[in-house]
Amino acid sequence: MTDTRRSYDEQLHEIRGDVVKLAARICEQVGAATASLLERDLAAVDRVYADRVEIVEIGSALEQRAYQLLALQQPMAADLRALLAVLRILHEIELTSGLMRNVARATRRLYPHELPPKVSGIIERMGTQATTQLRLAIDAFAESDAALASALPDMDDVMDDLQKDLFRAIFALGAPDESALQRAVQITFVGRDYERAADHAVTIGKWVGFMVTGAMPGSESADQTS
Repeated sequence: MTDTRRSYDEQLHEIRGDVVKLAARICEQVGAATASLLERDLAAVDRVYADRVEIVEIGSALEQRAYQLLALQQPMAADLRALLAVLRILHEIELTSGLMRNVARATRRLYPHELPPKVSGIIERMGTQATTQLRLAIDAFAESDAALASALPDMDDVMDDLQKDLFRAIFALGAPDESALQRAVQITFVGRDYERAADHAVTIGKWVGFMVTGAMPGSESADQTS
């Protein structure tokens, strides 16, 4: 192996490792945003916001490193797919971070009202499910495991069911006044944010499949592995 090739492989390995680390921070952010909402912790909201800024900055720096590697080297097909997957996964990570900022923001909009017990329980489960899917997606990326990634679409059905449960719980409460209606709408948005975060995990899994097999996300061959 030439020194140039060794340097390229080392840089790609480092970039992938840093993407995994950044994704781990997203999982922590999901937990922090969920806790801020359930515990009505306004100070935690500020921490989630600060994490969002750092995640975006780190993601942008990783994107630049990936683009530089593309521009200055001549990656072979498998390595080129890995770099393209890195860029797409970074995009999904940033979007997920934005969703968790939205969840944390809901803490302020609902404060000082406490969530009804059933609603609180469902939201806690949604946060757990989002974290589980994101961790599995990034594990699949770290291990280049397309089979592991292919489990994500079926896991996403769990989140879809939880979102339906949340809607039912909200409707069962009723909205006796305008203030209660606004809170119900806000909680609905929170449920949507978790559902979209789970969708981003599924998308990461599809890009892992592309990285490993070459099947483009959305193509017939990619769908057959889902």
